[in-house]
Amino acid sequence: MRLVLLGPPGAGKGTQASILSDKLGVPHISTGDLFRANIGEGTSLGVEAKEYIDAGRLVPTEVTARMVEARLEESDAANGFLLDGFPRTVEQAEILEELLRKKGVALDGVLNFQVDEDVVVERMLARGREDDNEETIRTRLGVYRNETAPLIDHYGDEIINIDAVGEVDEVNGRAMSELEKLSK
Repeated sequence: MRLVLLGPPGAGKGTQASILSDKLGVPHISTGDLFRANIGEGTSLGVEAKEYIDAGRLVPTEVTARMVEARLEESDAANGFLLDGFPRTVEQAEILEELLRKKGVALDGVLNFQVDEDVVVERMLARGREDDNEETIRTRLGVYRNETAPLIDHYGDEIINIDAVGEVDEVNGRAMSELEKLSK
């Protein structure tokens, strides 16, 4: 199964991705993990990404896309994957579609984890991280609305909305139920 996971920060995408990855037997590919792995291993892409990060700038789409492409070439991703954090923009979605077209495959669906912004703020404040204050969280939500939310329109019929409010197992049950419909 080849899936993209969408949803605002704090929607529980990472948690759900880990559980879904185990249940579906496909790797959870997070751009954050890709950056850390490439930087840690000192790959040419990692060196390039680190220069941007160290300068406090966003890693360009082209560098991120090359990392994703390299990761999708690994054998464990041959039968599917869960992409978390890529694509973040319509431009990146178009790049992903071209990468998959070259491989002769397509996405099976796009899971959109839906949660009210006030619930996200509560969840993220409850984590107690230093960089999680209400102003920062609301800024991140604004960036999501402006840059990532347009993907919902872009993917159209491929979107599978999942109510992300509730216990982890409840949310996962909803996601699995929707995915089972896909495989029929």
